[in-house]
Amino acid sequence: MSAPPDVLETLAARFEPEAFDAPTGRARLRLEVVGEGRWDALMDGGMELLEADEQRRPDARITADADTWRLLSRDVRGGMDAFRAGRLAIRDDLHLGIGFLAATSGSTDPKRLEVGRVRTKLGDIALLRAGAGDPVVLIHGLGASKVSFVPTVVALADRYRVLAIDLPGFGDSAKPLGAAYDPRFFANAVAGFLDACEIDRAHLVGNSMGGRVALEFGFRHPDRTNRIALLAPSLAWRRDRAWAPLVRVLRPELGLIQPAPRPIVDQLVRRLVPGAHDGGPAVGVDEFLRSYASPRGRAAFYAALRNIYLDEPEGPEGFWTRLCELESDSLFVWGRHDMLVPIAFARHVREALPAAEHLELSCGHVPQLERPQETHEAVRRFFGARPRAARRRSAARA
Repeated sequence: MSAPPDVLETLAARFEPEAFDAPTGRARLRLEVVGEGRWDALMDGGMELLEADEQRRPDARITADADTWRLLSRDVRGGMDAFRAGRLAIRDDLHLGIGFLAATSGSTDPKRLEVGRVRTKLGDIALLRAGAGDPVVLIHGLGASKVSFVPTVVALADRYRVLAIDLPGFGDSAKPLGAAYDPRFFANAVAGFLDACEIDRAHLVGNSMGGRVALEFGFRHPDRTNRIALLAPSLAWRRDRAWAPLVRVLRPELGLIQPAPRPIVDQLVRRLVPGAHDGGPAVGVDEFLRSYASPRGRAAFYAALRNIYLDEPEGPEGFWTRLCELESDSLFVWGRHDMLVPIAFARHVREALPAAEHLELSCGHVPQLERPQETHEAVRRFFGARPRAARRRSAARA
């Protein structure tokens, strides 16, 4: 048996069990130092390093070259920068992989990066958190998880208390069977999460379906909503929905049955997502497949997808009707090449919310991953500006 490199021994020595969240209580992570070998880290109260058991599938895999591992041993933020830059690869279970980085950081700073979960009335909500200051809650899109906001957590944590959550039904959060999984349900889940964290008000950032959830929270809880940044948000269709009658009678519970073997689903998804065998897209696909592999995860996915299509545009409870009444200041970030939420929606938003701010970027549907610098600079500026209401009061006094 070859001895683990000193850098892995350093990480093992400062492993903090209470900072590591393993849903089953134990985990096996495969750590690879490129050109030197692979070792399995067994977490079960403590951490033990063993030569990799190639006959056993690990829960997560972390790969980097020796220099990057040394960087990680000195500073977890350096490790997260390496992850964003693609020099450190985490595959399979991102909750465990990033949790390992946090639990071996050696940091005692209250603002350090942490992975954990919070108990709410709807069940546990898993989260990635860091920083201190005004709270910012990050809400992912359909089929995604908190991992899609890793760059955002790192970018905002120097100024804010940043909490990226897994919505119920997704990632590592509870997946209640029979839940509505519509905007109202998710908004209630966010409210319950804030209650559990003893947070009165928060800024919100939502991508895709998460943007729709952030807006629903703003509609229903204006007194708890500071500013809202919407990154390619899912919005109610304004055109006719020809398939609505059929979609209404389809039952999401059919997701409890897996109609296709996992390898077939895996191949299909990776063919549909460009670059899904490497880098950031591969990480996103791993997270989707991990959740989709569970019957409850599939049922939640189908229910949420169904509700996106059936979202009512008009009427007293219609999306566009209520958008006109949104009280919170809002920033909309659009991708010029977004195939899911076309930038043409921006015109309708401007009509409904003339005071909203807009930013158009040369990207697709996930601005925080595709154009992180421009996206995060805009969000930081937007959250740091005086609220419009405050500006109006100042002007009135003058």
